Amino acid sequence: MTRIALAALAALLAIFAAALPVGASAAAANWTRLTDCRYVDGESNDGDSFHVRCGAGDFIVRLYFVDAPETTLQYPERAREQADHFRITLDASLRAGEQASAAVRGALRQPFLVWTRWASAQGRSRLPRYYAFVEVSRHDLAEWLVSRGLARTKGATAQHPLGEPSRSRWRRLQALEAEARQQRLGAWATSGEPRRR
Repeated sequence: MTRIALAALAALLAIFAAALPVGASAAAANWTRLTDCRYVDGESNDGDSFHVRCGAGDFIVRLYFVDAPETTLQYPERAREQADHFRITLDASLRAGEQASAAVRGALRQPFLVWTRWASAQGRSRLPRYYAFVEVSRHDLAEWLVSRGLARTKGATAQHPLGEPSRSRWRRLQALEAEARQQRLGAWATSGEPRRR
C-alpha cells in the first residue's frame, strides 16, 4: 500500500473513530460504525463484495459469513465449487450471481450502516477491501441474501459488534439457508437438475 493510500486510510479511521455511540458495549470497542454509507457502482461489485462511500472514504466491503455466486468465470474453480454447493449448472450459478449482485444494488439504494474492524479481505482492486457487517433498514444484508437463496453460509466469521457470538450467527444463517433451499428460492430454484459443464 502506498504512503498516500496509508495516509488516506489513517484519515478515514480518524474520521470514523468517533462514530461509535457513547456507552457502546465492550464488544463494539474494536469496531467502527459508519453511518449514511452509499453504494457505489463498480465493475467488480457482486453480491458479497462491493464498493461503498462512507463520508469522504471509499473502500470495498466484503460481507462476513456469506459467499454469493460469482458473476463471471474470472475465478473458475470458485464458480464451479459454488455451482456444486447449490447443485446447479455453472450457467445457473452465474445467473444467480447476477441476481445477487442486482439484489444488493437495489437493497442499498438507500443509505446503510457498515460495521468494520478494518480487517483486510484482500482482493485485486486498487481500493482497500475490508470485512464488514452491513445493515440496511435495520436488516442484516448477509441474512437477507441467504434467506433469498442468493448466498450460502461460508467465509470469514466474527463476533457481531453488538455482542452476538459468531457461532450463534452461523447457526441462524445455516437455518435460513436450509429454509431457502426447501422453498427453492434464488440459486436453489433449479437445484438438483443435472449439472452441465
